[in-house]
Formats: sequence, C-alpha cells, structure tokens
Amino acid sequence: MPHTKEWKVRLHLFEDAGTTKAHAVLETGTTSLTGRGTAHCNPADTDVPEIGDELAVGRALGDLSRQLVAIAERDVEGMGASGNERDSRPASGWSI
Repeated sequence: MPHTKEWKVRLHLFEDAGTTKAHAVLETGTTSLTGRGTAHCNPADTDVPEIGDELAVGRALGDLSRQLVAIAERDVEGMGASGNERDSRPASGWSI
C-alpha cells in the first residue's frame, strides 16, 4: 500500500553567551516534535561559529531521532508486539 507524505523540519539557531543552541522542529501534519542540542566553545579554542552550529544542530537532530524511535517503539508495542523481545523475525513487520 504505497503512500507519500512530506514532513517538514525547521532549524532554529541561537547564540547566547558562548553557547550555541539549536531547536529542530518536526511537523508531520498531525504531530509537532522539537529536538534540542547545544554546543559550547572551549575558551582556549578559536571561536568558529560554523562548528558550534554544526554540533548544536547535529545534537538537536539526534534528539529528534531518539524521540521518533521511542514513539515508533510504543506504537509497535501498541499493536501487540513486544519491543523488548529480539528474535530472528520482526514483530508485526516492523524491525526496530
């Protein structure tokens, strides 16, 4: 059963007292999730804003990823499959 969806991610970057903060906001049409990440420049290092941006956004996307996987695991378990059991075949057709 093919289907096509478009989910949008907006990235927001903030600089505050040597700390770069990022919010990755995912809009699915029915749900909105926000992943958060930060990066701190060591005072002994040369300040390169792009590096802070990359680290903060990467961490925010990682946080968002963990949230999505946790939601999917709960949904799979809600379908009667156990997320804790690992055997050779996927439960309910969804391997996690």
